[in-house]
Amino acid sequence: MIAPFGMRPKGTLFARMLPLAQALVQRGHQVRIVAPPLHNPSDARTCHTYAGVPVIHTAYTRATGVQAAILYTAWLLRPLLNHPDQLVYLFKPKGYGGLAVRLLRNLQPHRPVLLDTDDWEGYGGWNDVLPYPTSAKMLFHWQELDLPRHAHAITAASHTLLEQLHLRGIAPERSFYLPNGIAAAQLHAPLPPAPDPCQPTLLVYTRFWEFQVAELVQSLVQIVQAHPTVRVLVIGKGEQGQEQDLLVRAQHAGLAAALDYRGWIEPEQIPALLAQATLALVPVDNTLINQARCSAKLLELIAAGVPVVASRVGQMAEYVRIGVNGWLVEPHQPVAFARAVLHLLDQPLHLEHMRLYGRQTLHAYTWDRLAQQAESACAYAVAHSG
Repeated sequence: MIAPFGMRPKGTLFARMLPLAQALVQRGHQVRIVAPPLHNPSDARTCHTYAGVPVIHTAYTRATGVQAAILYTAWLLRPLLNHPDQLVYLFKPKGYGGLAVRLLRNLQPHRPVLLDTDDWEGYGGWNDVLPYPTSAKMLFHWQELDLPRHAHAITAASHTLLEQLHLRGIAPERSFYLPNGIAAAQLHAPLPPAPDPCQPTLLVYTRFWEFQVAELVQSLVQIVQAHPTVRVLVIGKGEQGQEQDLLVRAQHAGLAAALDYRGWIEPEQIPALLAQATLALVPVDNTLINQARCSAKLLELIAAGVPVVASRVGQMAEYVRIGVNGWLVEPHQPVAFARAVLHLLDQPLHLEHMRLYGRQTLHAYTWDRLAQQAESACAYAVAHSG
C-alpha cells in the first residue's frame, strides 16, 4: 500500500488505510504500508508495526517543488521495484504516490495496480479548500483524471465517487464500493456513563471547511435561547484558521459563555471528550467535496454512542438512521437544523435509547466485512493485469 502522507496528523492512513490493512492481515494476507512523512518529519526512515502491518516512512526532505517531487517519487518507487511480485494499492489518486505509481505502470506494465479514492481531490474538491500552488492544483486535477484510467481496479469510498468514475468512462466492473468502516471491537466496547440530561453538551467535531460557520452560529443561537444550560463543545482546527471565525461570531451572537473550544486534540484524548456529548452536530454544505467524502468522524461518533444531527448530503444518509442513531436535515437549513436538535433534546429517553443501541447500525460497516470488497478488487486487478 502506498500512502499519500504519513501517520500523523491527517487521517487517511490512520482512519482508512491502516484498519483496512489490519483486516486484510487478519484474513491471511501480507500487507505493508509505505508513506512519505510530509507532515511528520520526525517519523522519517522509521518502521513501526501496528497489529501485524508494518508502516514504513521514507526519508524526508525540506525541498519543495520539482526537487521534492523527484526525491519523494524515487523514495516511494524504490520499494515497489524491490518487490516486483506484489500488487500495488495506491491510496488517493494524487501527489508523490501517484507519480511513483504512474511511473511504475510504464516500467512494469503488467504489474497489478489497485487505486483507492476517498475524496474529491481536484477542482471542486480539495483544490478549492487548501492553498496549494497553482502548479500543484493542476497536477492533482490531471492525476485524478489520469490515474483511474491506468489502474486495473479502483475502490471508492462513496457512491458519488463511483458515479464520477463511471461518468469518466471507467467500466462499472472495475470499480468497487468500499466505504469507511469501524473496528468490530468498537461496537462491543462498554459505553461510558450517560451525560447529564439536565446540562446537555452539544459536540461539534470538525475541521470547519465542511460547513458555513454563519449557519452553524444561527442554529446555535436558536438552541441556546431554548436551552440556556447547553454547552457547545468544539473539537478541531480549521485548515485555514476558520475556527477564529466561529469564535468571533459566537462572541457577537452572545454565545461565548456556552462555547467550549478545545482546538486540535490528540487522537487518544478524543474518546473522553466524545463521552461528554449528549448530541453531535454535523452540518455540511451541499458541495461536491461533501457529496464525495465518507466521514470517518461520523462513524467514530456513532460508534461511541453519540446520537447525531447531520445534513442530508452524500454518505451521511448511508450511516444516519433517523430516530435510530440520529436525525437528518436538508442542507443549508439552519432553523430546521436547530429544531431537530431541540426536538431530540426534549426527548431524553429517546436520546438514551439511541446512545445505547444506535451503534448497532454499523455492523455492516466493520472493517473485517469491508475487507472482502478489497479482496474482490485485488482479485480483479490481478486477473486483468496480464
